[in-house]
Amino acid sequence: MRAWAGNARGTRGLGTGLLWTAPWWLGFLFFLAVPMGMSLYISFCDYPLLQPPVFIGAANYATLATDPVFGKVLVNTLVFAALAIPIGTVLAVLLAVLLNQNLPGQGLFRTCLFVPTVVPLVGAALVWLWLLNPEYGLINAVLRLLAPLATGANNLIAALSGGHRLTWLSELAAGPQWLSSPHWAMAALVLISLWGVGSAVVIYLAGLQEIPVDLYEAAMLDGASAPRRFWHVTLPGLSPVILFNVITGLIGTWQIFALPYVLMRGEQGPGRSTYFYTMYLFDNAFRYLKMGYASAMAWIQLLIILLLTALVFWVGKRTVHYRGA
Repeated sequence: MRAWAGNARGTRGLGTGLLWTAPWWLGFLFFLAVPMGMSLYISFCDYPLLQPPVFIGAANYATLATDPVFGKVLVNTLVFAALAIPIGTVLAVLLAVLLNQNLPGQGLFRTCLFVPTVVPLVGAALVWLWLLNPEYGLINAVLRLLAPLATGANNLIAALSGGHRLTWLSELAAGPQWLSSPHWAMAALVLISLWGVGSAVVIYLAGLQEIPVDLYEAAMLDGASAPRRFWHVTLPGLSPVILFNVITGLIGTWQIFALPYVLMRGEQGPGRSTYFYTMYLFDNAFRYLKMGYASAMAWIQLLIILLLTALVFWVGKRTVHYRGA
């Protein structure tokens, strides 16, 4: 009798717990687990969206292995991530260290850095279309003012190297064709990615304030200079936060879509230089109506992100320092 009463109370407790957590597990079930299961099944089908899916086995994955466009977007996305994440991380850490000092107007500078992160991506893309315009854009206007410096540097390089001139310096002096030149288009998108560095700066600021002041005082007593304190105190103390931001940045860069899509007006960019993984996935799904092929791409993308995240965690075991560990 007691066992039955205990089981009844346990069942009622389980039912109550499931009821209170229903918003989470129902949302997970219907908005994540079921769609992912359907996507996995569709990735093994020929599904033109307007007709029922037809099972074709691993044909979509086999086609991906020989698709030159897939290889191109894979390399483009990898290059963008390899450039944007390190540059953004270094810039965000340095800005956070500067904003962590007791300087006049500190709150204003923090606000100015964070405001761009709340601007809608489409609005930000339209602003950057004007900034990067080769004829009347602000960036090229500033570069034209600095053109004599670039020309002088090129002449000096030519004199020292026996007549060799750097073509990119000449283009810089004339004003780069940012979004219409294959090698400048990628640089433009990396530059734009730094627009949203403010959110990472805020997280780094929070991490900096968690580093004990005693460590800085001990380092100063030992005669450590400011650069050495930054290298041996600030960076180790900030390393868990850097790990977090690198992983979130990794996920974001491998899913980049809105900015290049708006900037290139839905096209592939010059020489497909700004055609990224998610853009090709979107085109396959909704432009070419190859939903099975797009689903296979989505699962490959998930595996790539998981593998790169695991690699970052593996590196983090040797470089990240946790307090009390």
